[in-house]
Amino acid sequence: MKYILTSIALLTLGLTTHSRAADKVVVRFGHFPNVTHAQGVIAHGLSRQGKGWFEKRLGPNFEIQWFTYNAGPSAMEAIFAGSLDVTYVGQGPALNAHFKSEGEEIRVISGAATAGAALVVRPDEGINAPGDFRGKTIATPQLGNTQDISCRAWLKAQGFKVTQTGGDVTVLPTANPDQLGLFQQKKVDAVWTVEPWVTRLEREGNGKVFLEDKQVLTTWLVSSTKFLSDHRDLAKTLAAANVELTEWVKAHPEEAQKELVQELKAETKATLAPEDVAQAWKRITFTTEVSPQLITKAVRDAKDAGFSKGPTDTSKLVVTP
Repeated sequence: MKYILTSIALLTLGLTTHSRAADKVVVRFGHFPNVTHAQGVIAHGLSRQGKGWFEKRLGPNFEIQWFTYNAGPSAMEAIFAGSLDVTYVGQGPALNAHFKSEGEEIRVISGAATAGAALVVRPDEGINAPGDFRGKTIATPQLGNTQDISCRAWLKAQGFKVTQTGGDVTVLPTANPDQLGLFQQKKVDAVWTVEPWVTRLEREGNGKVFLEDKQVLTTWLVSSTKFLSDHRDLAKTLAAANVELTEWVKAHPEEAQKELVQELKAETKATLAPEDVAQAWKRITFTTEVSPQLITKAVRDAKDAGFSKGPTDTSKLVVTP
């Protein structure tokens, strides 16, 4: 398997899951430029300002290198390749990676957010009931990401046949920044995505929320098993720092939103309106809890969507460093 070959290659080269720069241990940390990844976005911004949240808790001998991804499958590939240690990621890609590696590569060390995702439709399409999606095209962030899996599982539950390339409803994986333009140009009929794109589709694309996906583990903090095994003390510090950061985000929403807007501009070169972030914030529950019930639902959705066809044991998935 790919992850085994990658691991062998890295061992042959004598590499580890972290590197040293200027006598500092470097931890490679990922997140997506989404409001649902607020902890990662804010921490990245504070690092950029020289006020690193995780760095302060790790100490002067450590450095965080930040990496951004459009969606989860890309981040999971980076972990498989040994080029990423920890990342914020959605339930779908994390579970797919866990099952793909037969439970050997991915560990959830903390929760981060639930909800904050929705199916948005164009008002001129006359979509008022699930049956109205027949023959329509729905954009999702990336094949196999959390929203893509949720979308396909939901469509199947409505009785539709959906394949990777077509079926009764076409699911079109499209990078988040491109979805709004396609929506406005009437090249897609609906979008299943996360904040802030849900709010932007509403405000800038005159979209209508057809279904709000509240029962979903939108964001987890996950670690490669190698990083966890080699540096459990670091993983414990990172998980604890994420808990602190999550509580700070909940206690200081206005300041957190300001930091997030500033960092999203640095990462995407686009200015997100503060009122859009405030609206998006209302749909998200920031929590470090990892609900067993939602994991069970996520596994069922992955099976229904056709992404998990083999064993789906999650007994080793969640750990407390």
